[in-house]
Amino acid sequence: MGQELDLLINYPKTRRNVHERGATKTEEDRAVARQFGKEFFDGERRHGYGGFNYHPRFWQPVIPTFQNHYKLTDKSSVLDVGCAKGFMLYDFTQLVPGIQVAGIDISSYAIENSLEAVKPHLKVADARKLPYKDRSFDLVIAINTIHNLEKNDLKQALREIERVSKGNSFLTVDAYRNEEEKELMYAWNLTAKTILHVDEWKALFQEVGYTGDYYWFIP
Repeated sequence: MGQELDLLINYPKTRRNVHERGATKTEEDRAVARQFGKEFFDGERRHGYGGFNYHPRFWQPVIPTFQNHYKLTDKSSVLDVGCAKGFMLYDFTQLVPGIQVAGIDISSYAIENSLEAVKPHLKVADARKLPYKDRSFDLVIAINTIHNLEKNDLKQALREIERVSKGNSFLTVDAYRNEEEKELMYAWNLTAKTILHVDEWKALFQEVGYTGDYYWFIP
């Protein structure tokens, strides 16, 4: 198993009113969000992002952290599992010229509305069956993606990430370290189907043979 690393340390932090969100979100809102369609990305805020648009201030501070840690160059290849509209991959191409990028997302809406510059490298696909050959990528990234699957499907997604990676991968998942964080996590959650204690996540990674790095999303 890899390391617990906060490679998103330079991602801009937003102030979250978790209790307010928990009080206003309904199971109907979650059902709409889990369709990952227009309503989730560009619909009302209660169903998701409330407008999912590109801005360099989000991922451009993060790319150098990945580049330095995994020693990425213009000869490297990166896969983003759950790439949405391709914003992170676009910034990879801008900050590491020549790097090969690929992305998959379950959302046909996101892929259809992705950035034109990276759209040729994106596919509508399922994390449980990645459409790539074994050991295709120098780095596989999955940010807040695989926890949207039920546990058994999530395990299969981890095996797929392991299969298509040449050895390096990084993911973040919804997690908690104590009862207070657990309560906040469930109040905040909109799409995740698997939320675990950090120790349970580590045990699961070990069970399926995931050897990549990881970190937690805790609101």
